[in-house]
Amino acid sequence: MTEPEIVIETTIAAVPERVWRALRDPALIRRWHGWEYEVPGGLDDEIREIYIDGADADAEALTLTFQGGDRFTLRPAAEGTVVRITRPAKGSHPEWDDWYEDVTEGWTTFLQQLKFALERHDLAERHTLYLDGPTSGATAMELLGVAAITGPPGSAYTALVATGDALSGTVWFRAPKQLGLTVDALGPGLLILAIQPQNEQRPGGGAQIILSGYGRGAEEFESLADRWTHWWETRESPGTCC
Repeated sequence: MTEPEIVIETTIAAVPERVWRALRDPALIRRWHGWEYEVPGGLDDEIREIYIDGADADAEALTLTFQGGDRFTLRPAAEGTVVRITRPAKGSHPEWDDWYEDVTEGWTTFLQQLKFALERHDLAERHTLYLDGPTSGATAMELLGVAAITGPPGSAYTALVATGDALSGTVWFRAPKQLGLTVDALGPGLLILAIQPQNEQRPGGGAQIILSGYGRGAEEFESLADRWTHWWETRESPGTCC
């Protein structure tokens, strides 16, 4: 028996043509999608595989249909553009079932990255940091020390996190397994923390942290990234917040 399809939706304060271009131009996609990583081809190859070679685009209808049946639909609204991602029900493509929850969480993350990059930075260049791995039950929010941030989107927060950094900003979004925070000191930047689903590779689940920074030089961001990576690899004690 298949499960109901999943719909992920948000409104972006930009005209549909601007959002559509951000979904079709690889040079713009890399300014919001995912994160940089050090393998041959890296992010650029991933973007081409997902959004160009692996998608059918209908510019007139403003729809983008991906391999496996996932579909982006754009429609104009008074506030800008409603972007809806519709996922086929789990079981409709059995070859993807083991990673179904991961893909759902990934689309949730990417949609918020797109919204943030368009609304707050007009698709400016950025620097990124990605941390993930299996955990023994602690969430990314607990590990970093921001689990006590419970306010709704738009509410302010301050936190002295486990890396030793004092962060401040606002809650950008909340999802059942994700928390997005703006980070004033990074331009503002966007910090997304996610609970990774359980699977054969992660029987106890996992934690994921994605940090995007704007307006800082590469060396300055690299220094921050080194500090956060050291913390992640040594799993220092959680910080405090609020």
